[in-house]
Amino acid sequence: MADRAPPLYVKIDMSRCCGYTTCAEVCPELYKLDEQGFAYVESEIVPEGLVAKAREGASVCPENAIYVGEAKPV
Repeated sequence: MADRAPPLYVKIDMSRCCGYTTCAEVCPELYKLDEQGFAYVESEIVPEGLVAKAREGASVCPENAIYVGEAKPV
């Protein structure tokens, strides 16, 4: 049996999100937008197959409001 990679977590710091929507432009499968255009995620675990896009979406956030990593966010 192949070893599975540990889950990758994602969290948006809502106090830092300014609604630029760049994350959702890069990865709309993960980063959703509310009525005001602020980003949110439906699950804190990044689905398999979206790891690269999740990281890219986080990297284009001008406010650095998105965490993507192996440690579960608090």
